[in-house]
Amino acid sequence: MAAKSGAFRAAREEKSKRSIPAARPAETAVAANFDRLIHERTRLAIVSALAVNPSLTFNELKQLLGASDGNLSVHARKLEDAGYIACTKSFAGRLPKTEFKLASAGRRALEKYLDHMEALIRATREG
Repeated sequence: MAAKSGAFRAAREEKSKRSIPAARPAETAVAANFDRLIHERTRLAIVSALAVNPSLTFNELKQLLGASDGNLSVHARKLEDAGYIACTKSFAGRLPKTEFKLASAGRRALEKYLDHMEALIRATREG
């Protein structure tokens, strides 16, 4: 049975090698330059939303993205730790208020990311 299983695995691996086209050098170079930090869907959405708004509160971002408190909090913290967004905490009366703004490093990272995506699209269409 083990030999049979090994044969199936080898055949499956061989088939997967044939069905995946090799990346062209331009695509590989462009893909290698992606900013993995903002490539993740939720973080890209946060940065994009802040790029078109002067600032957004935690609740506004949460509603806009349809994210849970925990999910938004974790992703926002990663962006803040990287210096891509700035977080200001205050109180409105007795209620805590968390406000986010896109930092200049975040705007540069988003512009660079979009340039890389556009280059990848161009390379794919030209091929």
